[in-house]
Amino acid sequence: MEKAIFECGKQSVKIPVPVYIAASASVVGTKESEGPLSSLFDVQGQDDLFGCNTWEEAESTLQKEAVTLALGKAKLNNEDIRYLFAGDLLGQAMATSFGLSSFKIPLFGLFGACSTCGESLSLGAMSVAGGYARHVVCVTSSHFASAEKEFRFPLEYGGQRPPYATWTVTGSGAFVLSGEKKRAVRAMITGITTGRIVDYGIKDNFNMGCTMAPAAAEVIHQHFEDFSRSPDDYDKIITGDLGSVGQIALLDILKEKGYDIAGKHMDCGIEIYDSQKQNTGAGGSGCGCSATVLSAYVLKKLEEGVWSRVLFVPTGALLSKTSFNEGMSVPGIAHAVVIEKAND
Repeated sequence: MEKAIFECGKQSVKIPVPVYIAASASVVGTKESEGPLSSLFDVQGQDDLFGCNTWEEAESTLQKEAVTLALGKAKLNNEDIRYLFAGDLLGQAMATSFGLSSFKIPLFGLFGACSTCGESLSLGAMSVAGGYARHVVCVTSSHFASAEKEFRFPLEYGGQRPPYATWTVTGSGAFVLSGEKKRAVRAMITGITTGRIVDYGIKDNFNMGCTMAPAAAEVIHQHFEDFSRSPDDYDKIITGDLGSVGQIALLDILKEKGYDIAGKHMDCGIEIYDSQKQNTGAGGSGCGCSATVLSAYVLKKLEEGVWSRVLFVPTGALLSKTSFNEGMSVPGIAHAVVIEKAND
């Protein structure tokens, strides 16, 4: 049997057989529903507790709703899905465990911090392309209040946030990947570049943008090398969660490496909020940031033919409250996924 996927360069994989994003769904909270992309999200919560008793339960509900919606759009049942690739920001991935248990689908629980959407899409695409599954679902989530409680202080503490901090998105994005094209699909995944851990020694747990920017620069640079491509080969290069401060750092680092992506770059954390009007600091972050923007905005542009090929690069700060309290730095990681307009 001929191999369906093969290695490309040092850190990449080409996917020569179609892996389609058959359907997707986005569910967001109240602040996100007041932002510039409001009308594009599938579900906009009127209460960030989503009818639950705790923030953690609310985040589980986000995942459950997103997966249910995505399956409905794809016209698939739970039994049609071979694997779930899912993760969140909470300890022991509890939002995922409690949110997805009722689906009774085999689960790969993931943690890549805010890069988890890219990690899940990468692993899901390889599974489908390699013939290990016909259909898989990739889903991630985050919640502002549960993340603050996990990594900083509960909201009741009333802690102050510096202006360069990013705001954790309350939201979840789910994607059905399939090797079959029985009906209209949203886009297709044609390649991936898996990131390495990059640590510049930053110890500020609010400055997530600058923590993640070096990892994003490393994986984008390696992607260009592995695929023998340049920024000109993409309509957009889309990072996940850098915000306005991290964006500056990313552009500067890549310029030093010989790549100017300023005209091509877009950051989901910048797009999802109006930082001036909504008081969200440098922009958005969290697992739900890149996932919801990909589902609601990026895939729409590909479907409409506005863009033909994008490089989607969710970025993650590997922040642990234990290591942070022990004085250690915050490493970063990013994963790149090539997403193209589906063939007619």
